[in-house]
Amino acid sequence: MPITNCTLGPNVTVTHPDLVNLYGCEVGAGSRIGPFVEIQAGSVVGADCKVSSHSFICEGVTLEDGVFVGHGVMFTNDVYPAATNADGTLKGSDDWTCEPTHVGRGAAIGSNATILCGLRIGTGALIGAGAVVTRDVPDGAIMAGVPARRIGTQEAFKNEHSQNLETQS
Repeated sequence: MPITNCTLGPNVTVTHPDLVNLYGCEVGAGSRIGPFVEIQAGSVVGADCKVSSHSFICEGVTLEDGVFVGHGVMFTNDVYPAATNADGTLKGSDDWTCEPTHVGRGAAIGSNATILCGLRIGTGALIGAGAVVTRDVPDGAIMAGVPARRIGTQEAFKNEHSQNLETQS
């Protein structure tokens, strides 16, 4: 599988370059790309991101700096996917509209999550493993389930966790 026509920043690590499919994308400095990852043309991966194995980042996806993408994460970019047009002809590149998705700085997306197109995942948000994200995610929110629902905030989780550590001392 190739790495073609990509802009790779300094110190980008592609752990198995022969086992990825990267084309026409941008990957920022210090980012790490695992095996069996596809990043399509028109996608942007910021600096210091980690994209784990078997993930798919399609055209129109932007990951800001410091984003974590777990194993097997799937992004989509077509609201109405179909193989054929209404007249029965096979759909081509002019027969659909790419809906961009934006993932904010420092967000984390758990393994096997699916992110539907046209959404914004906020700065520092956490998407649970296996979640299906169908709407925008606020900054710092923790989302889980199918469809993904807000189950808390990163701030509340950190506060609770630090209190638990204090009581154990």
